[in-house]
Amino acid sequence: MAVETGCRGCQSIRGWAPQVVILDHPAVGGFLTQCGWNSTLEAITAGVPMITWPMNADQFYNEKLVGEVGAKVGGPYFENQELIEAETIKNVIERVVGEGMEGEAMRKRAKILKEKAKAAVQEGGSSYSDLKSLIDELKARRL
Repeated sequence: MAVETGCRGCQSIRGWAPQVVILDHPAVGGFLTQCGWNSTLEAITAGVPMITWPMNADQFYNEKLVGEVGAKVGGPYFENQELIEAETIKNVIERVVGEGMEGEAMRKRAKILKEKAKAAVQEGGSSYSDLKSLIDELKARRL
């Protein structure tokens, strides 16, 4: 993500922005994403609610794994895309970052997913155990 920005007490970012660092910043209330797998995982591990806008390939499948608010139409390479009105985009952003119960529920769900992701990679977690099993299997086959 290429940006040039700055905020009070923050260093200015020029050129390529460190997305993981930005998503971890407490001022981030939501993340508009096309749902590429890396960005999806980065948002989950940061505990940031996503506004999903998939464009092609696996992005639609990734959105279905995490999305409550997102694209309703689309296809590979923008075939049959409908124009999304500015008012619709504004309303979705307000739903996610707003002070209402719906936004609060989305933020709470994002925090729960963050904790689950953290637990999965710690010793004894599912990702940790699966990776360990894979390594053990590869070692056994090498013998």
